[in-house]
Amino acid sequence: MAYDSTATRERILAAATAEFAAHGVAGARVDRIAAEAKANKRAIYDYFGDKNKLFAVVLEHALADLADAVPPSEDLPAYAERLFDYHRAHPEALRLVMWEALEIGEGPVPAEEDRTAHYQDKIDAAASGGRAGDARARVFFTLALTGWSIAMPQLRRMVLGPDHSLDDLRTDVAQAVQALSAAPEGQAQRPAE
Repeated sequence: MAYDSTATRERILAAATAEFAAHGVAGARVDRIAAEAKANKRAIYDYFGDKNKLFAVVLEHALADLADAVPPSEDLPAYAERLFDYHRAHPEALRLVMWEALEIGEGPVPAEEDRTAHYQDKIDAAASGGRAGDARARVFFTLALTGWSIAMPQLRRMVLGPDHSLDDLRTDVAQAVQALSAAPEGQAQRPAE
């Protein structure tokens, strides 16, 4: 059987995604990634370089998949629902971003310029909806409400109660995002920046 480098690379990425989502960069082990991918460690280093570079590629792939599945929209409540659904079905994407924040903190992240441009696409879409306030803040809080709601199941249970389902939460998030876009009573809507 001929060696298939594309298939090996894909197996490594899948195994690395699971490993990094579970353990972060510091806790991830290349040995476990290699074993799960049925590849040798040398192939991992040859294809991706060190563990930090592998994490950057994994995160880039996860964010690209997310961007393809949930494109920007001027309808932020509907966008929040689609984003919520995506994170519910693919929790590893959110976990990877959280690990990045924990391990890198306020420092620059891999491909930050490209990622910033992608967020600008979301801001531009939100601004085109003509809603009140700063589109940047609305997008940021939409991402925060959606991500935090999925990322903190224990907080959801303790605050909202054990019977508050994810379906209920999805509706709550969309309503909260809708409220972000509403003009304060008695004030005219100001154009988005």
